[in-house]
Amino acid sequence: MAAAGRHCHPKTRSTLVRGILAASTGAAVLALPLLGATCAQAATGASDVKLVTYKVVTGDTLAKIARKYPSSGGWKKLYEANSAVIGPNPSALRPGLTLTVGTKTVQNTVKTTKVTAAAAKTTTVKTTAAKTTAAKTTAAVKTYTNDLDGWIKQSLDVMAKNGIPGTYNGIHRNVMRESSGNPKAINNWDSNAAAGIPSKGLLQVIDPTFKAYHVPGTSWDSYDPVANITAACNYAAAKYGSIDNVNGAY
Repeated sequence: MAAAGRHCHPKTRSTLVRGILAASTGAAVLALPLLGATCAQAATGASDVKLVTYKVVTGDTLAKIARKYPSSGGWKKLYEANSAVIGPNPSALRPGLTLTVGTKTVQNTVKTTKVTAAAAKTTTVKTTAAKTTAAKTTAAVKTYTNDLDGWIKQSLDVMAKNGIPGTYNGIHRNVMRESSGNPKAINNWDSNAAAGIPSKGLLQVIDPTFKAYHVPGTSWDSYDPVANITAACNYAAAKYGSIDNVNGAY
C-alpha cells in the first residue's frame, strides 16, 4: 500500500384665567372661562384633552344642545358648566353665546410610538434569529470542491471526527507520490497486483487494507477519493503514527 416615553412635567397647578366681558346691553355681566394651556401627556401614553365649544343660535335650548352633545351630561350639568356665561336663568339663552359642551380626547402619539418601537424591536429580534438559524444551517451543510483540494479537506474533517491524525500537506505529498492525484489510478505490475489485490486510488490502497481500515461514514468504494484517503490515513496512523510520517512506499 503502499423607548422610553417623553415626559412632560405639568405645573403644580393649572392656570385658570377668567376674562370678564361686560355686556353693553345692560344685562348680566358674562364671565367667559379661558383655560390656560396645560400638558396632559404622560410617559404612560396619556391623552391630550381639548375643549369642545358650541355657539348658541336662535331656537337653541340647553336640553336641545345636551342631546346634540351627550358628553355634556344633560342640560343641568351643561348649565352648571356654563352658568357664568348664561346667567341666573338657564332658559335665557342668547344667540351668539359660546358654551363649553364637553371635551374631546386626542390619543397621544407617545403610546403609538412605544408600540411601534416595540414592534420594530420584535421584528428585529425575529429577523436576527432567522439569520442566525440560516447561518447555522449553512454552516452545518459544508460543501467541498470536487477536486484533490476538496477531497483532502473533506477527508480531514472526517478524520478529525474520528480522532485520526494527519495534515493537509502530509496527505497531499503522499497522494502526489502514489497516484499523481488520479483517483482511478491502479498498479497492475507489482507483487500485490500479481497476488490479485492491486493497489488502487489516490493513496494506492489494496482492498484488504481498505476494508480493515475503512472509516464509517465514507463510501465502501476503494476508488472513492475521500474513502480512499481516510482509510489510508487510518492505516498509516496505526502503523506509523500519522500519514505525515510516511515518506515512501508503505
